[in-house]
Amino acid sequence: MHDTVCDALIPRPTPAFNTSSVNLKAFRKFEDTDEAVAAAAHMRDGSLGKNLTRFLKELFAESSGKLAVMDVKLGGLIKEKLGIEIEYSDAILELMRGIRGQLENLVAGLSSQTTNAMRLGLSHGFAQYTVAFSPEKLDSMIVHAISLLDDLDKEINAYAMRSRDWYGIHFPEISKILTDNLQFAKVVKRMGLRSNAAKVDFSDILDIDTETRLKEAAQVSMGSDISDEDITNIVLACDQIIALMEYRATLFQYLHNRMNALAPNLSVMVGELVGARLLAHSGSLMNLAKQPASTVQILGAEKALFSALKKGNATPKFGLIFHASLVGRAAPKLKGKIARVLAAKTSICIRNDALSQHDGDNSLGHQLFAKVESRLAALEQQAVRGFSGHGRGQDGPSKYQKPQVTRAYTEKADVLLSQKRPKDFAPAEPAEEVMQDAKKEKKEKKEKKEEKAEKAEKTEKKDKKEKKEKKEKRE
Repeated sequence: MHDTVCDALIPRPTPAFNTSSVNLKAFRKFEDTDEAVAAAAHMRDGSLGKNLTRFLKELFAESSGKLAVMDVKLGGLIKEKLGIEIEYSDAILELMRGIRGQLENLVAGLSSQTTNAMRLGLSHGFAQYTVAFSPEKLDSMIVHAISLLDDLDKEINAYAMRSRDWYGIHFPEISKILTDNLQFAKVVKRMGLRSNAAKVDFSDILDIDTETRLKEAAQVSMGSDISDEDITNIVLACDQIIALMEYRATLFQYLHNRMNALAPNLSVMVGELVGARLLAHSGSLMNLAKQPASTVQILGAEKALFSALKKGNATPKFGLIFHASLVGRAAPKLKGKIARVLAAKTSICIRNDALSQHDGDNSLGHQLFAKVESRLAALEQQAVRGFSGHGRGQDGPSKYQKPQVTRAYTEKADVLLSQKRPKDFAPAEPAEEVMQDAKKEKKEKKEKKEEKAEKAEKTEKKDKKEKKEKKEKRE
């Protein structure tokens, strides 16, 4: 663990490393493992640490020359910030390999056992440093939080459905009166049997109208009676619902704070829940920032996308981004357009959150959110124009509209009212075939009328005859 600069003369290649050809110019050891870990972290990030900068300034202040480096990027930084001439070649790489192999011979008092112990300590310390300051650790916190939140929603729905069905045997009307699961659980826990509804005060849980309806329904309920043991188990299930709902509220607040700290602009654009689901689907914020806007738009709908590509159907227009507030406010015909616009602006917000030092600043998210809102208003206004018919000519002729042909004015085509028709004028006579067809149609109509009249006469005569016979029989 040390910074080393060697004044080297590169000899001809020899089968063995000759220590006499390389002289140690300067050497400085690290004080402790923390200093060595910090230096290794700077080397990994491609930056100059304070200790290395001070060491090189002190060395080249007394003497001038070139500095042989193993890393071109680090050499470029040294040349840019310190103004030291850099040299890099294949021969220098071979020389560095030899120095590493013969380090114990160059530094006095350094043994192989000490070197191995220092390497092991540095590797452990650097690994701990990397894990402690990993940027993906915060992303994994959000991934676990949103996954747990979804699991809690499923558990709460399962408990609530089972409790409603169970208690509905005793008081079935309560399900229509109380639709909120938390209110239902609190009311059942406090009331117990429906016969206690008139004695219990629900003012801190329900409003006055709902409480009145509940008590009136309890008096005329059609449910069957249950035992105290049954109501005890139902109340225990309601306790689980209340506890899960309270923990869910706490977890949502934690997720809200984490998302505003990690991705404030993304939270403004699509909300904390949708943003966390996008982040969990991609694995990390950096992975999400690498995705184009078209991919962000359909994240979560991969199965539908591949199915549509396989069958040749229309591809989906949105995935998880469908649950964003801006897409929900749009009309059904405009959801696809708004999802595309929102995905483009969301992609900008994600990259700003991932690649810049925002420190909780969400001003960019508010600006882009306002632009998407204005775009939604413009699309809605355009849709209203198209439906009502106003302003249709402003957009220009439709591509299906035939162009109108304007003809030139000619005097010969005009006919004055005072002019009389020529004597030899006569209307064109219809063709003989047309006349014959018309006569046949008239004849067929006349025959049909005569047949109907004959049938009507026959039915009348028959009815009269039957009436007459019935009358004679009665007499």
